[in-house]
Amino acid sequence: TVSAACGVKRFVLISTDKAVDPLSIMGCSKRLTELLVQHAQQLRGASSVGTTLSTAIVRFGNVINSAGSVIPLFREQILSGGPVTVTHPEMERYFMSIREAVRLVLTAGTLGENGEIYILDMGQPIKIVDVARKMLALYGRREIEIIFTGLRPGEKLNETLVGEKE
Repeated sequence: TVSAACGVKRFVLISTDKAVDPLSIMGCSKRLTELLVQHAQQLRGASSVGTTLSTAIVRFGNVINSAGSVIPLFREQILSGGPVTVTHPEMERYFMSIREAVRLVLTAGTLGENGEIYILDMGQPIKIVDVARKMLALYGRREIEIIFTGLRPGEKLNETLVGEKE
């Protein structure tokens, strides 16, 4: 509503796979924001006021080498001699490159009209321990130990990209 009042023509919400069946505060806030964007778009469609604003939502997986990515953390742990910490041996995530993330936002901003959710086909999820092992091999440091630290509150073993009721 504020965006439309300020003359914004296109609005793209950046969300996350953690918004699907959320367990954490971050996931809940992202899902709530997705619903708010979709609800606001429905209200605009039902009235003649502010119908020029087009909205879209992008739902990211893990963006490689972004702030908060596991890749820089593993790199730092490897370069300092280890150990490499992984929360759980079965933990797996979807990954996308920064370039793919940018393209997804631009595509959603171009094509999005009514609060649709855009999700990149990221293929199959990858086990985090496999990422750690590949990085250890790339750095020639296979002798560094991998330690499993356990799931944190609100953390899932597997992320999904689409909820059962979506």
